[in-house]
Amino acid sequence: MSATDRAITAAIAARPYSRIDVVMTRLSRAADHSVLWMGVGAALSIRRGNGRKAAMRGLLSIALTSATANAALKPLLPRRRPAAAELPPYRTIPDPPTSSSFPSGHAASAAAFTTAVALENPKALPLVLPLAGAVAYSRVHVGVHWASDVLVGAAIGTGVALVTQRWWPARTQDEARARPIDTVPVLPEGEGLVIVSNPFSGPPDYDASDDVAARLPAAHHLVVTKGLDVDEQLEKVIAERGSWVRAVGVAGGDGTVATAAAVADRHSLPLVVVPAGTLNHFARDVGIYDTQEAVDATQAGEAVAVDLALVEAHPGRDSDPEDPSVINTRYFLNTASIGSYPELVRLREKWQPRWGKWPAFAAALVTVLHRSERVKVRVEDKWQEVWFLFVGNGPYHPRGAVPAWRPTLDSGLLDVRWLRADVRFSRLRVVAALFLGALGHSRVYSQREVSELDVELKEPSMLATDGELVEEAGRYTFRVAPNPIPVYRRDEERWTGRSRPFQG
Repeated sequence: MSATDRAITAAIAARPYSRIDVVMTRLSRAADHSVLWMGVGAALSIRRGNGRKAAMRGLLSIALTSATANAALKPLLPRRRPAAAELPPYRTIPDPPTSSSFPSGHAASAAAFTTAVALENPKALPLVLPLAGAVAYSRVHVGVHWASDVLVGAAIGTGVALVTQRWWPARTQDEARARPIDTVPVLPEGEGLVIVSNPFSGPPDYDASDDVAARLPAAHHLVVTKGLDVDEQLEKVIAERGSWVRAVGVAGGDGTVATAAAVADRHSLPLVVVPAGTLNHFARDVGIYDTQEAVDATQAGEAVAVDLALVEAHPGRDSDPEDPSVINTRYFLNTASIGSYPELVRLREKWQPRWGKWPAFAAALVTVLHRSERVKVRVEDKWQEVWFLFVGNGPYHPRGAVPAWRPTLDSGLLDVRWLRADVRFSRLRVVAALFLGALGHSRVYSQREVSELDVELKEPSMLATDGELVEEAGRYTFRVAPNPIPVYRRDEERWTGRSRPFQG
């Protein structure tokens, strides 16, 4: 230990008794075996979303940090702890640890948890950071560590938490970037808006239609009922109301939004999106989080350009690609896939509320690879066997890994990824690459960014768009729609001078 370590410990020992001694002693003991951080994690997990993700990343970071600091470094770097005799009895703890003093496991765990919270839920940082600092200091105050033990431990914990992003990337922005459009009409109280609400989307105990009707009283409101097609409902009203209709709106999940977006695109109308589904991937990427934000955008007349992707399903290899009567065209907002990807998404969404998105995805991927059957496809004029093929409406982040979110909405590109099944030990390679955070460097992983893609299958296979099975065909053509669609969104930078902080 250095002279500085000794001087700091001596200075603390020389201070007279105060209530701080009681607080530091209890706090230090509360952090034993990370019990304190488990409690904080449980509190953060009460609400779904970024708090739960912060807790999951925090506990994962603590587990990795504990293995690094306590199981690996302490045995390799033995160091004597401060002598208990140098401290007054009221400042010591019963049964002090006898393992190596270097590094401090308590400080490492505190820093790991705090860094994880900073990555996932910055709003909670002002509460967690002082607590972590107090825990780290308490180890010096009660005389079981030198100050350098604490500093190095904190550095280790911070580093380990940051490294978790290699397997579990943290989302660094909320809404994706998109080109502003200032030519969309202002819709006072919904005047000129035809909006459809789907009460079957989202939680069973929530129906957005009443809220939408109250906030947009001048709009023409439709409610989805069983047996009625959303597309037909919207088309009928647009035909009846004629030039009065200035925008199409939708309150529902991604499937309903995709249907409304197709109608809006056909009539060259802007789109109003109210998030009323379960996960609302598209609304979140656009930057609309509740009904009021959608209403504010319509009152301001502000929108952004958003690409729509479409897929043409051809019945078989013998069909005429120029004959439109044999081609069924579907729009999708987020993703389309062939093979076992829909099952992967289903399992991930089932397990995500308990485990968080990335642990749930890893578990779902391993499960699906174990169960799935190979699909033989021709991509880029080459036949190959794949476990699944993924097509994203726009480049997804991160590259070379599991797709998570879109940084831009108007790139004009498709993100195409597939896992090859014709490589020896392909399943094992995928799992190993996922574990090592090196999926993008594996032979089983392929990725392209293109504006159009033609995929032919040896045997007809199901297509899923936005997580729902919708079609079975022998050939599919994916492309970006010729023109992006205006989607109402307030320009946060224009009105506040800064972009929206990440909310997780």
